Amino acid sequence: MEYINNYINKNKDRFINELIELLKIPSISADPTYKKDVLNCADAVAKSMKDAGADNIEICETSGYPIVYGDKIIDSNLPTVLVYGHYDVQPADPLELWTSGPFDPVIKKTDIHPEGAIFARGSCDDKGQFYMHIKAFELMINTNTLPCNIKLMIEGEEEVGSENLGVFVKENKERLQCDAILISDTGIIANDTPSITTGLRGLSYMEVEVTGPNRDLHSGLYGGAVANPINILCEMIAKMKDENNRITIPGFYDNVDELSAEEREDIARAPFSLEGYKKALDLSDIHGEEDYTTMERNGIRPTLDVNGIWGGYTGEGAKTVIPSKAFAKISMRLVPNQSDAEITDKFTKYFESLAPKSVTVKVSPHHGGEPYVSPTDIPAYIAASKAMETTYGKKPVPVRSGGSIPIVALFEEELGVKSILLGFGLDSDAIHSPNEHYGIFNYLKGIETIPHFFDNYSKLRQGI
Repeated sequence: MEYINNYINKNKDRFINELIELLKIPSISADPTYKKDVLNCADAVAKSMKDAGADNIEICETSGYPIVYGDKIIDSNLPTVLVYGHYDVQPADPLELWTSGPFDPVIKKTDIHPEGAIFARGSCDDKGQFYMHIKAFELMINTNTLPCNIKLMIEGEEEVGSENLGVFVKENKERLQCDAILISDTGIIANDTPSITTGLRGLSYMEVEVTGPNRDLHSGLYGGAVANPINILCEMIAKMKDENNRITIPGFYDNVDELSAEEREDIARAPFSLEGYKKALDLSDIHGEEDYTTMERNGIRPTLDVNGIWGGYTGEGAKTVIPSKAFAKISMRLVPNQSDAEITDKFTKYFESLAPKSVTVKVSPHHGGEPYVSPTDIPAYIAASKAMETTYGKKPVPVRSGGSIPIVALFEEELGVKSILLGFGLDSDAIHSPNEHYGIFNYLKGIETIPHFFDNYSKLRQGI
């Protein structure tokens, strides 16, 4: 399949420049200030689909940001693959930690990316990765090698919970009917160690509010006599884990399966350097649930983390107050057999029970999602594995990721189809962080690998 590399080599500069132009659009779905930019990005995605050769392109309105859909149905008797991605990005804050503008993409060489990496918000998550599919689709169309039907669905609200995508999927089951779903919103272990993500953790995300007095008070006049909501909140959070870093919510682990010794050995086979891990994060030591390795803590164990905490005076200088309120955002990553709704309920009841009578507590659930596991013996996984083996020269390692893509479980529930998580990013690409980047090697390798997936999958489904 030399035509793949020939087409990429001929067009790689254009592929890179097109992605750079897409990355210039600050499509931040969480901030209403950027509404026009998000909508402009949807238009740009639709244009890219049209230019690549897709049919039936539609910018589908929702109660939030639109979903961009396009397809190419060459033969109803052939298998159909649905490609999913998202064009929205995380906020770029804190801006002062970026070495270049988050929406002014630049290519820099790094130790990990000697061929260069594109530094920009969304470069890896997920513009660079979904755009690989559009360019791979263009390649197959222009070389007349598309072996089956393809449907492209790129949404604009993944970073804020994909609430409207769920509605869209339920209302468009016939339009989205397919035999497999292909998603590139994950990563690989390393550029010399390909991998395929076979599991995702679910998510339960909460915001909590602790209220003490009816107004901020002078700490000299009232300190020690009334409850300080910040103190109380910190004490409550501290009680949510024990001395072994196990979560103390009653019933939290009820449905968590303990992996067998063989399964834990499989996880341990994935290449991992603890010293390299600590060095990359500038850590003196690791931290986590006792009796589990770092890789297990990252992928197969549930977690609870405070994502933000605030209250009182945080400006310049001193202001001695006992605040009226304190707040925190708390997320829990869930593993198979744990339910978002069930964990949210257990968290709420437990957190409220920790509050002394001197304060009142409000718990507000945000978005969540269910865990997901993909088998490794289905045609779509086998096709992806063979594709990576062809382009990397190594059979990929199946791994479970600690991240969450809530829509994946919904796809299976509503469409009855498994998703293959064929990502090409690296952990070091700093998604959701300042200086997010995506390697040129990874971007082009994705474009090279995806046509092999389609060819393999079509042949497997047809028994060729």
